[in-house]
Amino acid sequence: MFARTQRLMLRPGWIEDAPELARAMGHHEVVRNLGRAPWPYTLGDAQAFLSSPERQRKTSFLICALEDGNSRIVGGIGFGPYDNEPHEMGYWITPDAWGRGYATEAGQAVIAMARTLRVPRLAAGHYIDNPASGRVLRKLGFQATGRVVPRYSRGRGGEVQCVEYEHRLSGEDRSDDPCDRMAA
Repeated sequence: MFARTQRLMLRPGWIEDAPELARAMGHHEVVRNLGRAPWPYTLGDAQAFLSSPERQRKTSFLICALEDGNSRIVGGIGFGPYDNEPHEMGYWITPDAWGRGYATEAGQAVIAMARTLRVPRLAAGHYIDNPASGRVLRKLGFQATGRVVPRYSRGRGGEVQCVEYEHRLSGEDRSDDPCDRMAA
């Protein structure tokens, strides 16, 4: 699947993307807020991720910003099984692209895809010391569940308190699809 928004292309990652992915994700400020990414994040980690059979069970995309006629990787987003959740959404944005609304724009496209795929509910969460991610989730329509639970961060090497959210998608009006076009 691919999605095109006003400023972004969401697309699958290919092994050829590994060097650019490693550069975009290779920041402790990014990895510390993810559950499964190791620190330091290396070219080998990017290659392993891009060739992982586990990615086939998830709806996973690289977020590519379309700037000045070029495309560059600025993040990643997707949803799929995580711990006990059948459909958990997660995302990251490289630091030099923070504050531009890319996470919200990409999130809107992924939520539209989830609706199209008839996913009834998306879960998400953010570590308690990353309130910016909570703001993004609320902009996307996620509601806090009231649960704060310990969750492992491989990049930090331990558990961190995580605020849990959910977004119920079934029964919602689908007429506000933010994607200019979507193709499978």
